[in-house]
Amino acid sequence: MSENAPLGSLYGVVFECPVPAELAAFYRAVLGGVLDPDDDEWVDLILPGGGLRLGFQRVPAYVPPEWPGDSGAQQAHLDIAVGDLDAAEQSLIALGARLMDTQATFRVYVDPVGHPFCTVH
Repeated sequence: MSENAPLGSLYGVVFECPVPAELAAFYRAVLGGVLDPDDDEWVDLILPGGGLRLGFQRVPAYVPPEWPGDSGAQQAHLDIAVGDLDAAEQSLIALGARLMDTQATFRVYVDPVGHPFCTVH
């Protein structure tokens, strides 16, 4: 293997949550794609193009990430490109997202179970 050769490729990103089917349906409404449920414990959302997927894993004692937080805990979030920040905000709120912060070129939300994500323009 060469020094610059990748070890692998990104298959997906997994979100822990209390009810995988519900959170997967939220992100399907936001990003499109096809739901591929395994059981009540796991649902995949295969994003348009068929490559990358978001996984949703049931965690019975789920606790949402703290945002904003000063505890030092690191967390990941999605940046979702949109054509119109205002129009996207209206749709996201209707789907169950909560607006947390507004900036000139992006907005910060949390999904229905508290994972932060941003829309960017």
